[in-house]
Amino acid sequence: MIAHHLSLDSEADILVVAHTKDLVAQLERAMWRHLPKTVKTQVLTGDEKPKDLRGVTFATVASALNVALAGYRPSLVMIDETHHVGEDGQYGRLLGELSEVSQFGVTATPWRGDSYDIENHFGAASYKLGIGDGMRLGYLAQVDYRLFLDNIDWEVVKDVSHRSYSMKELNTRLFLPQRDEAIVDELAEAWRSTLDPRAIVFCQTKEHAERMAELLRRSPEWRRAQAVHDGLKIRERQLRLLDFRSGRVPILTAVDILNEGVDVPDVNIICFARVTHSRRIFVQQLGRGLRLREGKHKVIALDFVSDLRRVAALLNLRRQTNAEEIEVISHVPQPHITFSNAKVESLLEQWILDAADLETANDDVRLQFIDPDLPAS
Repeated sequence: MIAHHLSLDSEADILVVAHTKDLVAQLERAMWRHLPKTVKTQVLTGDEKPKDLRGVTFATVASALNVALAGYRPSLVMIDETHHVGEDGQYGRLLGELSEVSQFGVTATPWRGDSYDIENHFGAASYKLGIGDGMRLGYLAQVDYRLFLDNIDWEVVKDVSHRSYSMKELNTRLFLPQRDEAIVDELAEAWRSTLDPRAIVFCQTKEHAERMAELLRRSPEWRRAQAVHDGLKIRERQLRLLDFRSGRVPILTAVDILNEGVDVPDVNIICFARVTHSRRIFVQQLGRGLRLREGKHKVIALDFVSDLRRVAALLNLRRQTNAEEIEVISHVPQPHITFSNAKVESLLEQWILDAADLETANDDVRLQFIDPDLPAS
C-alpha cells in the first residue's frame, strides 16, 4: 500500500503509527527495503522529535496525535497492530483529527477484549489470511505442534456428565498441575533435536518466568537464560531483548511482553508453560516462531495445556490445514499437530464437536458433556 502510494506521488507524506517505541523503530527498519532510496524516513517518539516530517514518519500514537493537533497532515495513515484501536482513547482522537486523510490498518489478531469491532472504523477487511492458510501456502514456518495432555483428571471427566461447570471451573479441575521440571525435560529433548536452537518459554506470571529462568540456568546450555516481563526496568528489559536478538542469550522466559513488536525470526522453539488461553494472545505468541528466515524449516511448539479452549484452537487449526479446498504448494512441508495421549485426544475432540464456538467461550460459560464411556442412546 505504501509503496503503491509513493509510486503515484513520490513526494507524498505518509504516517505509520504503532503503540510502542520499540515497534516504531522496528517498523522503520523493516520498511527500508520496500521504499525507494530517495524517500526520507524518520522516527517520531517522545525521545526523538525531528522537525522535518517529509517522507515516511514512523511514530508512537501520542507523538502522532501531538503533531496532528499542531497541523501535520500526511496523505496516508497506516496503523500497525490495529486491534489497539478502540472506540475511545488516543487512537480514536488521532484518526478523528485526520479523518480527511486516507487510512488503513494491519493486524494479525483482529479480536479485542471488549465488544468494539475495528471494522466499525476501517470497514470490512480487504484481505485476510489465517495461520492455517499461511502455513499451507508456505508463507509461515512449518509447525511441529505437540500438546502434552497427560495431566487429565479422569474423575472430573466422569463428573462433568452429571453437572455443568463454568469454563474456569472445568479448566481448574480437569488439568492437574504439571511440574516445571517435567516441562524442562521436554524442552531439553526438543532443544537437542533442533539445529541452532533459539527458544521462548511463555509463563503464567512474573514469578513463574523468573522461577523457570532459574531452573533453566542449572543446565550448561541454558546458563545465560533470562526472564523478561514488565516488572523489570525498561533499560534492563531492552538489554535482555538485545542479547536475545544477537544470540548471546539463546532462551528467554516471558509473560506477555513478547506478544507484540519483537521480530526474531531465528526463534525455532516455542514453549507454552501452562498459560491461560486467549485467542489473540495465542496467535501473537505462536507467531513469534512462525516467521521465516533462510535455513529455518520449522518451529517446534510445546504446549503444556491448562485450558480447554487451547485444545479447541489447535483442533480447529488442524481441521483448517487439512481442508481440501485450500491450495497447497507441493514442495512446502505441512504442519503437524500431535497429542501426547490418544485417549485424551479422542475425548476432547468429541467434547469440542459437541460445543459450538468453544475456542472463544468466556470463563463464565457453563459446559456439560456426555460421559464418553456411556453407550449412545
